Amino acid sequence: MSKPLIGVSAYLESSASWGVWNLPAALLPSGYHLLIQRAGGLAAMLPPDEDPAAAAAVVSRLDGLVISGGPDVEPVRYGAEVEPRTGPPARERDAWELALIEAALASGTPLLGICRGHQLLNVSLGGTLVQHLDGHVGPPGVFDHHEVKPVPGTLLAGILPEPVSVPTFHHQSVAHLGKGLTPSAHATDDGTVEAVELPDAAAFVLGVQWHPEAGDDVRVMRALVTAASG
Repeated sequence: MSKPLIGVSAYLESSASWGVWNLPAALLPSGYHLLIQRAGGLAAMLPPDEDPAAAAAVVSRLDGLVISGGPDVEPVRYGAEVEPRTGPPARERDAWELALIEAALASGTPLLGICRGHQLLNVSLGGTLVQHLDGHVGPPGVFDHHEVKPVPGTLLAGILPEPVSVPTFHHQSVAHLGKGLTPSAHATDDGTVEAVELPDAAAFVLGVQWHPEAGDDVRVMRALVTAASG
């Protein structure tokens, strides 16, 4: 049986360095493709397209989709004013990744949102975000770890049946849930929503606030790959 093709949305940076070069670049931390490969899938990078309408054509060629982590979602996307500690917008990524999510939900393509992707899934369904919270981030460029507790009876609890320590780096989180979403994990320390899922969807739809690609636990990604294989 052929391995499922999993697309991963990419960062879009105005300047990146390698060798003698410093150029604009679409990029991804290697943890994403390595985790997909370890979980039994093939990885494809999906940089923003100037025409978000291309998202449906892209998703139609995939077996599964990952919306990756990255910068803050622009608050206008959920009807809020920018607060002082919210980061600069990444409008190309917002438009592209929201279009990818919409296409995946419409086509029944298995979908996993990671950190920013988890938040965008919520926003795409009409939810809102907390623009700043403390205690979920390590020093710059270093992942923190904290425990999350799955909600019994959820899709996530079937993947992670017990509380688990996860790698984390975020200062925003889900506030009001988007239409149809249900919380499927909370931070043990402060109750922050750490995972959401869409139980009435035609396919696997899950968002996690942490970064599975930064750790050794392959179970969440393997669940996506398994769903994409079906």
